[in-house]
Formats: sequence, structure tokens, C-alpha cells
Amino acid sequence: MRKNRILVTGAAAAAALALAGCGGGGGDEGGGDASSLSILDYYDNEPDSTLVQEALDACAETVGVTIERETVPGPDLIQTVLQRAQSKTMPDVLMLDNPDVQEIAATGGLTPLSTFDIDTSPFTQSILDAATYEGEVYGLGPAVNTLGLFYNVDVLEEAGIEPPTTWDELKESAAALTEGDQYGVAFSAIADYEGAWQFLPFMWTNGGEETDLDSPENAEALQLWVDLIEAGSASAGTVNWSQGDVKDQFVAGKAAMMVNGPWQIPAMADTDFEWDSVLLPVNEEGTDPVAPLGGELWTVPETGKPDVQAKAAEFVECMSSEEISLSIAESRYLVPTRTDLIDGYVSEEPEMAAFGEQIKTARARTAELGEEWPEAATVIYNAVQLAVTGEASADEAFAKAAQG
Repeated sequence: MRKNRILVTGAAAAAALALAGCGGGGGDEGGGDASSLSILDYYDNEPDSTLVQEALDACAETVGVTIERETVPGPDLIQTVLQRAQSKTMPDVLMLDNPDVQEIAATGGLTPLSTFDIDTSPFTQSILDAATYEGEVYGLGPAVNTLGLFYNVDVLEEAGIEPPTTWDELKESAAALTEGDQYGVAFSAIADYEGAWQFLPFMWTNGGEETDLDSPENAEALQLWVDLIEAGSASAGTVNWSQGDVKDQFVAGKAAMMVNGPWQIPAMADTDFEWDSVLLPVNEEGTDPVAPLGGELWTVPETGKPDVQAKAAEFVECMSSEEISLSIAESRYLVPTRTDLIDGYVSEEPEMAAFGEQIKTARARTAELGEEWPEAATVIYNAVQLAVTGEASADEAFAKAAQG
């Protein structure tokens, strides 16, 4: 999950890529030189940049190519792709945040992996759902992430409180743990894709759908967040907090629990308290929590150079091989997407147990709406903002947000 992606509608992307035609990579004729591959991704921050570079170098050696890598900030990736398409300089291998794959595939800018006879059967259904457009799989991801509930073990034990498993328990625990400058729980309700991402588990688990945003189920999930803030169990500042800010609050001891993802674990290595994580609480006991699937996919752009595309497909396949999947998962605190690796992985990485379990029921954000997902995400995070700031009731927020 990366935040603040520039919103480009499917129609705009299609128009831009149509101008580029099917040719790319500088407009070379014929099969092209397959001894070198150009790669574009948004891992521009450390330690991700170096960790991903190690995986790229390993696959370059395995496939027998040299690589030329370009990184751009996450918010700039889609605009960069459109610009590169217009100038016919599309990369040979393109990394995309998983919700963006269907949008770009719809433009004709990506090549179906079936073209290269790549076996996609070992992978979790959720990642395949994210990668699929009109029945074709367009990308593979080595490892993914999702959301869970982190908690301060020392604080909860001192208060005699077990990690909450239901919404009622969450409200009760958060209220009991709120003391001095410590809130019971922290989450991100910021007005961007991170805010929508953090709200989705509560919405989906409660039976809400993005196909019917103005529903009682969605309003009930939104009311939970409103209740937490109005009770003082969560800070009103959550409307401005990114997920990184939420982590900072937790690490500083200003939140006893937080909704966040495993990518924050490296930054919590030096905390002076013990922490752990569990599945997100559900409204009705016995319900499986459904959280969004985060993570990136590696794709083969349509460049008009069949030999290069075939080699790029080998590279994409290598990036989701067993060895690379485990390496990336272990180094970046993610969960492998190959179903046969998950249980063994979490047994070796106990701090990832909750996330490994959560991935099994995780859902791709584009599963229902496909390339139209960004529009729904905008309504979701605007509705959250309206409700938690008191500008609209939970019952009215989605309808008001949809009006713009």
C-alpha cells in the first residue's frame, strides 16, 4: 500500500496509451535486444530500495540479463507510466501497486501472462483477483501485506485486558486504556487512499460493499470510528494522520493499540516495550475479518518487442519464485503470495502470524469495481472525513461524499 497516488481515470489513461500505440521501449523494430531489461518501480526509499535491488539483481543473474532500473516516488508512478507511453519509452518490466493493474491493463498497456505460458496456480486467489482483467492475469507479486491490530503487551497486561476480538471489546478496551496522554487506539482517517485502506476492514467485515456505499452496513462501520473519537478513546488528530504517523504515536507510547501493517515492524525494533499483533476485531463474534490486500505486482508492458517481452516475462516469473518470494517477505516483513509457503513462513516468523492468517481472507480492492475502484475510494475517505469531523452523521456521510 502506497499513499497519495495521483488519480488518473481509466478514460484518461486509455487515451494517453492509445496515443502511444502498441510500440514502446523507444519504438525499436523487431524482437529487440533481450540481453538488457529496463525496470520501473516506486521503491525509492530505504530500506526498500536496497532490498528490492537485491531481488532484482538475483533475478537478473538467473534470467541472464543486465538491468537498468528507474525509481520514482509512489504518487508519480502512474503519471510517469502515461508519459512514457506517449513517448514510446515504456519499461520492459513495470511494477504497479496492485489496485492500479486493472486500470492500466484496460488501456492495452500490459501483456497477459498467458502469452508466455506462466503458471499462476500457486498463488493466493486475492493476488490473482487484483492482477486479473477480463479473465486474463497481467502480473505477479512475490509478497503482500494487509492490516492487523498491534497492541502494547505491557500496557494491556498491566490493565488486565486481553486484545479485543469484537467491536464492543475494542470500544471497551480502548476506553479503559485511555489515560493521560495515551489514547486507547490509533488509526488513520486521513483524506487520501490510506484513509480508505484503513477503513475497508471494518466496512467489508460488516458486510458493506463499495458497490453500495450508502448502506446501513457501511454506516454502522463508520459509526464505530465516530464512537471511538467522540468517547476520547481515539485522537481527533486521526483525520490528519498517515499510517506512519499512527506508528509514531504507538511507538511513543501515546496509543495502546493501533491499526497498521507489518511494513511498520522494522521501525518498531527499538521500542522500550513489548508489542504483538492480532487479527482486526469484527462486529459479530465468529465472523472472519476481511482486510484489503496490499502489495505490488510485476508486469510486462506491451512494447511491441516480442523477444524482449518474453525475457521480461521470465524476469517477472523469477520475481515471484519461491526463493525470491521468501527473501522479499522476510526482509520487508511481508507475506508470501504462494499458498504453499505461507504456513511455513509464519511458523519461522511468529511476529507475522496474524498477518499470515489475515492474508487468507484478504480481498483485492479492485475485486468488485475493477478499474473504477479509485472513484469509490475517494468517496470512502471523504465520507470518513465528514463523519469523524462531525460535518455529517455516519448515516449521511456516504451520500454527502458521493455528491462531491
